[in-house]
Amino acid sequence: MRHWVRGCVVAVLSVVMAASAVAQENNRGRTRFILAASWEPAFCQTNQKKAECRNQSSDSHDAKNFSLHGLWPMRQEYCDVSDDLKQADRSSDWKDLPAVELSADTKAALDKVMPGTQSGLERHEWIKHGTCTKLSADEYFGAAAGLIDELNASAVRDLFVQNIGKTLDADTIKAAFDKSFGEGASDRVKMSCRRVGKVRVISELTIGLSEDAIQPAQGNEPRLADLIQSAGRTSFGCDQGVVDAAGF
Repeated sequence: MRHWVRGCVVAVLSVVMAASAVAQENNRGRTRFILAASWEPAFCQTNQKKAECRNQSSDSHDAKNFSLHGLWPMRQEYCDVSDDLKQADRSSDWKDLPAVELSADTKAALDKVMPGTQSGLERHEWIKHGTCTKLSADEYFGAAAGLIDELNASAVRDLFVQNIGKTLDADTIKAAFDKSFGEGASDRVKMSCRRVGKVRVISELTIGLSEDAIQPAQGNEPRLADLIQSAGRTSFGCDQGVVDAAGF
């Protein structure tokens, strides 16, 4: 009898511990934000009339670094935004949208990593995505700029720069992510490509992040690795593409 009771207790404890482990794993593996990092030369191939593309040169920061497209909360858009403003965002020139209030330091950092500010991209990103973060615009874009800076300080950016004009495959890019941000980081990344004539170019990386993505950074401590590791897994998407050079 005593052995039977002990066996039941052990079985119950095992179930409880297993359930707890699953819950912890699920908590660690939920993607709450997406960091969208564009390879601007590829974007500009099919958007040549945009101001940031007309002004791009081989000496531009975005010619050899990833550019910030956005930091997107999962499954949330246009929070507390009026219908008129939504419509304006969807159908008007983004330069006609309300200006985003930023400090001088944040504006300078954003202009560097988001060339799309030349055509009002930050106004669109704030209305559609930033409003759902409960942050000020300054906090939101400061956090996003910091994360893209970390990506540009990694082996991933180095790999792209070393292979401008050449084809990169998924396995090589995934290895760079794992080297930079820890084993398995590449399982949280999706790559997008687009056709330019007969060439398929790499246009964007979307990187899954945990809910802490919008938490204030602690000094200059890197945090992108932890944010990636705590996100959910995804498929990598495009299997290979050319790293486009600036210019048309």
